[in-house]
Amino acid sequence: MAKNRYVGSYPVIGIRPIIDGRRGPMKLRESLEGQVMAMAEAAKKLFEDNLYYSNGDHVKVVIADSTIGRVPESAACAEKFRREGVSITLSVTPCWCYGSETMDMDPMTIKGVWGFNGTERPGAVYLASVLATHAQKGLPAFGIYGHEVQDADQVTEIPEDVKEKLLRFGRAAVAAATMRGKSYLQIGSMCMGIGGSIIDQQFMEEYLGLRVESVDEVEILRRMEEGIYDHEAYEKALAWTFEHCKEGRDDNPESVEFLGKERRIRFTEEEKRKQWEFTIKMYCIIKDLIQGNPNLPEEFKEEMVGHNAIAAGFQGQRQWTDHWPNCDYPEAVLNSSFDFTGKKEPMVFATENDVLNGLGMLFMELLTNRAQIFADVRTFWSPEATKRATGYEFEGKAKENGGIIHLLNSGAACLDACGECTDENGNKVMKRWWEVTNEDIKKMTDATVWCEAGFDNFRGGGFSSHFVSKEGMPVTMVRLNLVKGLGPVLQIAEGYTVELDADVHKALDERTDRCWPTTWFAPRLTGKGAFKDVYSVMNNWGANHGAFSYGHIGADLITLASMLRIPVCMHNVEDDKIFRPSAWAAFGMDPEGSDYRACKNYGGLYK
Repeated sequence: MAKNRYVGSYPVIGIRPIIDGRRGPMKLRESLEGQVMAMAEAAKKLFEDNLYYSNGDHVKVVIADSTIGRVPESAACAEKFRREGVSITLSVTPCWCYGSETMDMDPMTIKGVWGFNGTERPGAVYLASVLATHAQKGLPAFGIYGHEVQDADQVTEIPEDVKEKLLRFGRAAVAAATMRGKSYLQIGSMCMGIGGSIIDQQFMEEYLGLRVESVDEVEILRRMEEGIYDHEAYEKALAWTFEHCKEGRDDNPESVEFLGKERRIRFTEEEKRKQWEFTIKMYCIIKDLIQGNPNLPEEFKEEMVGHNAIAAGFQGQRQWTDHWPNCDYPEAVLNSSFDFTGKKEPMVFATENDVLNGLGMLFMELLTNRAQIFADVRTFWSPEATKRATGYEFEGKAKENGGIIHLLNSGAACLDACGECTDENGNKVMKRWWEVTNEDIKKMTDATVWCEAGFDNFRGGGFSSHFVSKEGMPVTMVRLNLVKGLGPVLQIAEGYTVELDADVHKALDERTDRCWPTTWFAPRLTGKGAFKDVYSVMNNWGANHGAFSYGHIGADLITLASMLRIPVCMHNVEDDKIFRPSAWAAFGMDPEGSDYRACKNYGGLYK
């Protein structure tokens, strides 16, 4: 659909058709060949029809050249998969097979096994046996087994519960494998003492397969001054911005008294024009740093190659923003599903270089192929506090939940989060980026204004997007944290966007920065633990930032986290949707505790 912007190919899924190796007078193996290969073809079709790479292309799936009944066929399959770039394997069978002889022994592949639930042959027995062997050898695998018995000739009729597990495994595995070998690009360094912007290279390498690339912010100035950017693209971006990006309010005073003198604060229209030119050059240059650009002036061949970054972050505050325009425009547009070129693949970009929040955005972008939102987890508003501050009482989900959380930040909220797009049923939606239309882009730009940055936060000026998310979108908020002595942990909260009465919104929103994008969030409550009430969600959140995505994708995130060996410390996902490697059951009967113990035992995926 779009060009692969990374060096190297996307991960390939390999299907391993496993068969009973016995031949002899009864021709046992021969009698099963058609059934086994039909099962493999059904899995292949399911993956190809439903899974996508981040550029919008359908996922590539290959099948072993023959069924696998003994070691030589396992070896032949492994050799083919190495040639094809397979990093994810799904073994499928309806029958008994020889587990240790037929299993995937590659320690670097992500593994699943689908055992057909039929009575004619003991496929379930093989599944249990080979999963035990996987656990014994320290090679965790996801076991997939249907709830209901099927007839032998139904191998191509995949039940809904099996489809759900196969696709959850496939989505998460493609996401995990896509990260390997790419880079996280930090522009600048640590921002304002924020722990999330302290990069732990060991964690990045061992758990995610990512290398860390570092560029000083001065590189942006160098490229501006030396003309190392795509001049044609810059002119187009400038024209598009002035046509489609409306300026909003400027709340800065004309002047303030400083050191006994009156100092002018508000920028002139000419100064604002120069800020726009500056920030749009920033956008073009940062995009080039992330992915490279063959259209740079020909004498700058080194700069053409970029950093092969799958995600990036910008320090900004304070050294940059005390003097230069902020990075809010580049951050927001990079994260969005469109720019001056039209619809485009979002580029995960973290404000304040909060890499841990950026990685949460990356996980969700790879799972959904949708633009992501970076936000402060700013304020819990109870019904009582809201009535005291505004005189109003909550309605709808805000009332049902007993409160809401204000998600707000100046920078990296994608414009898609305004919720102006709709699906075929008229529901508010954030679309997969390749589904975005020109009409959608107009709706999103019309719903957004760009406010002059507040001088208190950004002395160098710049422009921050402002919109309010529409009502009723299902969203999932996450946060990745690092805890000394424990390692990484993931928090997940599914819920809905809430739209307040205009007067209530204004009264609450304008108590903080009124020039930033706002989302009112109502997490889905369970009545216990961290999800006893909305206050508890806020009180248990592990950092100042959170990332959220369209859709209830908590179950996919739990599966992905288990692949990466990251335990989940907080979630509100239904128990029957949780899908982890079968070996996790050996670490205790409490699912969260066993998750911690299993992740500690196996360590990072690439350790």
